[in-house]
Amino acid sequence: ALLDLSGVHQVTGTWMGSITVPCTYVPSEGFTQQTLSWSMERDSSISTIFRRDDSGDHILLSKFRGRVSIPKQSPGNASLLIENLEMPDSGHYTCQVIWRATDNSLITKEVTTTVKVVKVAATKPIIRAGELGLTVPAGASTSLTCEARGSPPIKYRWFRSAPAGKATLLSSEAELVWHSLQPSDSGTYFCEAANR
Repeated sequence: ALLDLSGVHQVTGTWMGSITVPCTYVPSEGFTQQTLSWSMERDSSISTIFRRDDSGDHILLSKFRGRVSIPKQSPGNASLLIENLEMPDSGHYTCQVIWRATDNSLITKEVTTTVKVVKVAATKPIIRAGELGLTVPAGASTSLTCEARGSPPIKYRWFRSAPAGKATLLSSEAELVWHSLQPSDSGTYFCEAANR
């Protein structure tokens, strides 16, 4: 009666990352862990992923081979580590432990956790500010580079400001290059970075 599994209702992991689905109990004298298994329900079909018994650890679903494991030397810890998360790993995971008591009776407990795999959170591009007021001699060559951090892919556009708030598109590259600067190239230039 003392034996009980504890887990959580839901865990969220990031695509290509790793996640631990918790399942723990307090080992109790007179009870030996016989089998530990993890199963997964997705689209109303249930399949066993992992089973640990006297003969060792068995991964029963090939798509999880090399990606799932359970701590070896920590009694009472039946948590499932899933690595290289894939979108179809989302589903309901059930941890089931069967103990044998000294009188050979069996006790079974289980706990279910919902696993959600999400794509990495999208971030807006942040442009690293360039130097203001660049002075370059006529006839020299120079370039301006636009650098932004954020979720790829990032598209860049360079503009030159014109009177009355108009802007001329000069380039769709991250770098704007002049091979021989003329006095007429003086002005204000700005870059725009965009992603999805």
